[in-house]
Amino acid sequence: MNNTIKGFLRIKQILGDKKSNPPIPPLIPIGKSTWWKGIKEGKFPKPIKIGPRITVWNAEDIINFINRIKK
Repeated sequence: MNNTIKGFLRIKQILGDKKSNPPIPPLIPIGKSTWWKGIKEGKFPKPIKIGPRITVWNAEDIINFINRIKK
């Protein structure tokens, strides 16, 4: 069976959103500025721009990143 995850995640799905109803728990519990700094430094997965105000991340890249930092 293929265990790859397909699709995209928005920043709120990755970093969480306490104000959402219901609240979205973070996959990676860091702040937005830390997240963007890590992307700029090449520590975190690169985003994909799909529109002028829409940025997403490949879900598989995020899961692989989480698995890598857990080790």
